[in-house]
Amino acid sequence: MNKLRIATFNLENLDDKANQKPTLEERIALIRPQLYRLDADILCFQEVNGQEQEGHPRRLLALQELIKGTQYADYQIVSTMTEDGKQVYDERNLVILSRYDILEYHQYKHDYAPAPHYLQVTAKTIGEGENKSRKVSWERPILYARIKIKDLTVDIINVHLKSRIPSNIEGQKLNNYTWRTASGFAEGFFISSMKRVGQALETRILIDNLFDEDEDRWIVVCGDFNAELEEVPLAAIRGEVEDTGNSRLAKRVMVPCELSIPESSRFSLYHRGKGRMLDHFLVSRGMMGCYKGLEVHNELLHDESIAFATERKFPESDHAPMIVEFELHDGSL
Repeated sequence: MNKLRIATFNLENLDDKANQKPTLEERIALIRPQLYRLDADILCFQEVNGQEQEGHPRRLLALQELIKGTQYADYQIVSTMTEDGKQVYDERNLVILSRYDILEYHQYKHDYAPAPHYLQVTAKTIGEGENKSRKVSWERPILYARIKIKDLTVDIINVHLKSRIPSNIEGQKLNNYTWRTASGFAEGFFISSMKRVGQALETRILIDNLFDEDEDRWIVVCGDFNAELEEVPLAAIRGEVEDTGNSRLAKRVMVPCELSIPESSRFSLYHRGKGRMLDHFLVSRGMMGCYKGLEVHNELLHDESIAFATERKFPESDHAPMIVEFELHDGSL
């Protein structure tokens, strides 16, 4: 029997800026052992920043330094790219590394879900007339890869949905941390929620397009959802029969792997002293016959709210790395 291990890890703005504290070297000293422990065949990263060098397009140099000397250095790698396809984004790229052949990959942003128009109600626009509706676009694409494992093909969807931080409302902030009114804060929070659910909708449409080709195909959706299991973005992507009311869609349900571990272990981030499960693995129903388990490496998580309350930044990520394992018996290959 062969094992397949797939990991997801939000690296929290992995970068190599001059004078940054902590330094990249300090971060690597703590993060690289976490990667060894994962021992993954496929790795999905979020929040990988790009670095510039004169005469070169922006590249993932900090990530290359992180994986140098590890088994992952020889893995195939794909990432999100700018719209012209010439370089990676400066911040928060999605990345997939694979021991196996990546047959194809794509990124999706408003390909299936156009940016909605919204008329802000609390914006203070000085010197202009009535506010006009404007597009609400999500910050990041979805990254998709089709990976070949012997006679098996696995579809990997790496996501990083919009954070819970309220979106900016013109004229409603005194500074980066202080809102002028609670109503402005509420509207910013609403717009962020709109972006998060919109990304979830686009993810679900991508999943259904894959199922249209084959309802038995292996699909893995993972990453930082910035939402817990019972919240709307997860419900939208899962497509539970209890929600759709259509039993004919049962084979298209995406199964949350965290349901197989004790509730006390279901947290990937600490915020204000409370563990929250914001990172997830959702897998297609057909994969469950080979599913062995989920690991959440959350033993050393710090409280991420402390980093925002002070100037102190932790070298390690504020998210826990997670990994699912499958046992590939003859019937699955």
